[in-house]
Amino acid sequence: MKSFKHIAVFGLLALLVVSLVACSGDGDKEASGDKNSNSNEEITLDFWTFGATGYEDLAKEYEDQNPNIKIKVKSSETADHHDALFTSLSAGSGAPDIAMLEIDQFDRFKVAQDRFENLYDLGANDIKDQYLDWKWESGENVDGDFLFGLPTDIGPKALYYRIDLFEQAGLPTDPEEVEALINSPKAFEEAGLKVKEATGMPFVDSIEMAFRAYLDAAETAYLTPDNELNLGADSEVKKAYDYAVHLNDLGIVGKYEMWSPEWANAVNKGEFAAELGAGWLKGWMEGNAPEAVGKWKVATLPTEFAANWGGSYIAIPSETKHAQAAYDFIEWLVSPENQLKSFQSHGLFPSAHSVYEMEEFTSNEDEFFGSQATAPVFAKAAQDITGIGYKGEKYFPVHNEILNALKNVQNNNADPEKEWEAAVKRAEDLMKR
Repeated sequence: MKSFKHIAVFGLLALLVVSLVACSGDGDKEASGDKNSNSNEEITLDFWTFGATGYEDLAKEYEDQNPNIKIKVKSSETADHHDALFTSLSAGSGAPDIAMLEIDQFDRFKVAQDRFENLYDLGANDIKDQYLDWKWESGENVDGDFLFGLPTDIGPKALYYRIDLFEQAGLPTDPEEVEALINSPKAFEEAGLKVKEATGMPFVDSIEMAFRAYLDAAETAYLTPDNELNLGADSEVKKAYDYAVHLNDLGIVGKYEMWSPEWANAVNKGEFAAELGAGWLKGWMEGNAPEAVGKWKVATLPTEFAANWGGSYIAIPSETKHAQAAYDFIEWLVSPENQLKSFQSHGLFPSAHSVYEMEEFTSNEDEFFGSQATAPVFAKAAQDITGIGYKGEKYFPVHNEILNALKNVQNNNADPEKEWEAAVKRAEDLMKR
């Protein structure tokens, strides 16, 4: 599921780790009751979700097919959902039978492996080949022998571009021609300069999106899997930082903040030319930019920028008494056929690659994008991704420190290197807390 504003939850992590040590062992397993489903047994499954997924409707469909199963779906805001799940896991009681985990929150929950069912023990290996490799592997532990969750939606990034501004700059507007032209980071900035010179408009909306061009594609971002800072002079983060500074120096970066009223108005009015956005962004644009209908299209990004932004997994806390029944449901829920339904009804972009060949998917034209069939563009982008970088517990506070440095460079004409060094120092202090 997409998360438009990430809100990190940190306070409960220490409590969670302590409780894992105190409560680990065989006692929990023995106390949890029978782990296997029985086709004649009346079973109720609590399913915690967040955001607009439409899983309530699919749950009812499953209940119709399985009269002995009752699924109680509880949906909350993203932060509230993960906060409540942290609380229940740390307390050792109150967790649901099934829980969604947002991808940017996922690494924090991996410290709680003992509190989740290993889905490989429940049959997940039999369906592994139905999903994109990078998405599946990100749902495993470091050793690859424990699967926390089954893949749901993903957020492959692409180039959203404003065709009227591209036309004014003498740039092509056909998606295939745009992909062929803007095929490298250098070509990206050259196109930006043409837009600026011809229209006076910025190319990219914000310094953060310029930064995320490389950052989201990084194999190792702020933290290593050993939870060590990765902010050296030759790090991928520094490369992303330097590129954003460079684009800003060229004058092709706007000062809009994503999701702000000013940004929304700029999307609607055409006050910047390009957005490096995930597949879920098009749903927002269709519902919130009425004056921009037919004025945006989508093309794939240069491979150096190929990345995922958003998505989720569905896990089974080990507290459940009905692990197999819970697994049977989630395996059905995220099947290719049901991922197609979720895409059609709520725009959840599939991680099951066979969907990309289904006629209902490939022929899904978007009126907002001038009747372009955008789904195949994002499908190609999804298959260009090689992996999801590790995030870890303090991803967001470190991200904010680096982003503050970039904003000081852009807004206050601060020295980029001094800002970088100060941000690294602040990040080091954060890691000591």
